[in-house]
Amino acid sequence: MSKHYAKFLSAFFCCFLALLFAANALTPDSAFSEVENRPLAQRPSPTVKNVLSGQFMTDYETYVTDQFVARDAWVAAKAYSERAVGKQENNGVYFCDDATLITRFDAPDAEKVANNINYVNSFAAKSPVPVYFGLIPGAATVWADKLPQGAPNYDQKLIIDQAAQSSAAQFVDLYTPLMEHKGEDIFYRTDHHWTSLGAYYGYTGLSGALGFTPVPLTDYIKTAVSTEFYGTVFSSSGVRWVRPDEMDTYVPEDGVTVTSYTYDMKGNPVEEPRQLYDESYLAKKDKYAMFLGGQQALGVVRTGNPDKPKLLLIRDSYSDSLVPFLTPHFSEIHLIDLRYYKQSAVQYIQDNGIDMAVVLYSVPNFVSDTNFVWLGR
Repeated sequence: MSKHYAKFLSAFFCCFLALLFAANALTPDSAFSEVENRPLAQRPSPTVKNVLSGQFMTDYETYVTDQFVARDAWVAAKAYSERAVGKQENNGVYFCDDATLITRFDAPDAEKVANNINYVNSFAAKSPVPVYFGLIPGAATVWADKLPQGAPNYDQKLIIDQAAQSSAAQFVDLYTPLMEHKGEDIFYRTDHHWTSLGAYYGYTGLSGALGFTPVPLTDYIKTAVSTEFYGTVFSSSGVRWVRPDEMDTYVPEDGVTVTSYTYDMKGNPVEEPRQLYDESYLAKKDKYAMFLGGQQALGVVRTGNPDKPKLLLIRDSYSDSLVPFLTPHFSEIHLIDLRYYKQSAVQYIQDNGIDMAVVLYSVPNFVSDTNFVWLGR
């Protein structure tokens, strides 16, 4: 390599860095990434404490990474480059058969799993009503045959079996009905949730344990509400070459009301009316939030069936698309999300005349959730 060419490359590289620096400096910070569907880190303020502890530099690195100019394009370019060299994974997401993206599932922390099971057991022991406990296997297990050959993947069935053997609550088998229908579109290809069809088969699994007869699938009319859904796995993968998912509903929302309960800054209760299907979210990136309007600490679904029992669901977001199928069988369905609700669930049962309670989580959420300590109170 000649000296002139070496100087040219050095100058070009320096100009490129200067251009990136200027672009980053001049581009306004963003508060939220629509593609990744998450808040972005904001510029941290230095203090004596965080500078000396090193936390300031850690936070600043996160800020620079999140606010890097054309970040989405760089993430996509990385995914394309991984694919071009023959790799079948990017950012912990496998590129699978049938244009499917599946998040890698690694062996969880055994102590955390055992602790969360014990918290559920403690709740079951204190509850004045029957408690049921179910774990939903994810696509990484149900659709394991779609994964790249030899892809590392911890079997979620092992965790389900551990929970079933250790549970003081009545354990609900959701693994079998999902595996029996694994050839169907029971998970989204670009999201971690089950589809409405998958939620239906989960509902049939619950029916046997809770003692009701499920409505036959043939009695429903499937309605496609969106053909442009890109979910959270798509967002984190960097992949941009797969087709979008279709979102469907089966259950009409006639006669069903939904209320979300929060608290204002003074601790006063605030009621927010919601819907079984909030179609305003179909115009947004987070289309799955169409079900019940997305995240909420406490919600109550009233079905207009006063002669039916009241159900409490201690749940993650998988239950949002499950709830419509449960509406014919209960007068009220109370939903608690332990990430935001920190009161006593046992006291809530007593105060609201609940007849039965279900703890229902996907396996990946169950093994990683740190909020089950509130359930054991």
